[in-house]
Amino acid sequence: MTEGPVAITGAGLVTPAGTDSDTTWEALCAARSLESGDPEPLAGTGAWHSLRVPPLRPGQLTGRGTARTDPFIRFALAAVDEALVQAGLDPRRWDGSRVGIVVGCAFGGVTTLEEQHRRLDRQGPEMVSPYLHPRSLINMAAGTLSARYGITGPSHTVAAACASGASALGLGKTLLDAGVCDTVIACGTDAAVTPLVVAGFARMGALSEHKGPDASRPFAADRDGFVISEGAAAVVMEKPAKARARGADVLGRLLGYGSTSDAHHPTSPRPDGASAAAAVEQALAAARMTARDVTTVNAHGTSTPQNDQTEARLLARLFPHGPSVTSNKGLLGHTLGAAGAIEAVLTLRSLRSGTLPPIAHTERADPDLPELDLVLGSARSHGGTVAVSTSFGFGGSNCALVLDA
Repeated sequence: MTEGPVAITGAGLVTPAGTDSDTTWEALCAARSLESGDPEPLAGTGAWHSLRVPPLRPGQLTGRGTARTDPFIRFALAAVDEALVQAGLDPRRWDGSRVGIVVGCAFGGVTTLEEQHRRLDRQGPEMVSPYLHPRSLINMAAGTLSARYGITGPSHTVAAACASGASALGLGKTLLDAGVCDTVIACGTDAAVTPLVVAGFARMGALSEHKGPDASRPFAADRDGFVISEGAAAVVMEKPAKARARGADVLGRLLGYGSTSDAHHPTSPRPDGASAAAAVEQALAAARMTARDVTTVNAHGTSTPQNDQTEARLLARLFPHGPSVTSNKGLLGHTLGAAGAIEAVLTLRSLRSGTLPPIAHTERADPDLPELDLVLGSARSHGGTVAVSTSFGFGGSNCALVLDA
């Protein structure tokens, strides 16, 4: 196995801020609040606010059967389409046996599952769709992508709760490092703004009770929970030499990643943040970097009291030199299994453009948290080249990525 940086040559985004990378990036930098999603799925759940992906543009996603897939599959297809176009790759011309696909997802086709369960209750088993499982199984985003693009190499699905998307990039790098693939498409996707999922989070007390569009407030003194959201992100990863040989425009590089488990609690992070910090340290070691090389951090920053407190402490401890810290969830909400992949794409965009988007809705940092150089108010110019993106999930899953551009 030859470990080293991998080149990212294409990226795609589908988020509540827009169904492509440019639209999402512009909205993130402007930090204007997004309108709440259709309130109907939230009726009676105890939640006040959610964010939904707007309708895909006409002609954005074509092909037989794409309109009838579960949203978590449809979002992944649209994000991968954009990434492949930017990478300049034509799946009709590649050796599909040397291409891998890794998808990170927390919930799978829960929209389809809930719809079909309601049909079972109301109309009986004979009315349940024969497409229930092909549209809802958590590996079917990867399976659908493989069939659409003729990918016959490894096909994996990573389920690490809210660290799934970042973990997908990490596993994709592992496949390239091992020489199993020449190209890997890594994707994070989730579409879980549904009555059952929302009610479950509400019952846990994890969702914000703010009624306005500014409910997600990472690291703010008055934060009280996250805003549930949905979306997808995809990247095309290649060995740098291969990318150069075909004249590809390299957006940035994944230098290293780390993955650990808290072994502490089903939903609460380990209070001392030791395992989460270890994931960051692993990622830095794999990247052959030190903490002082990091100029910016894209924090997990969920806007929940406990997560933000634990994360702020570990960032202050790991990075005493004070790199800039932002969080995309202020604007985009928490896209669950898609979050880490979305944030990796946006981190690369930050490095490449020299602009750090602000933490939307957070006007004043919680004074009880360690002092961090939070990007508040408006976008900030940034001349650094190395970033860390953190992702943490239920079950104690921790993942950190080190990226440069």
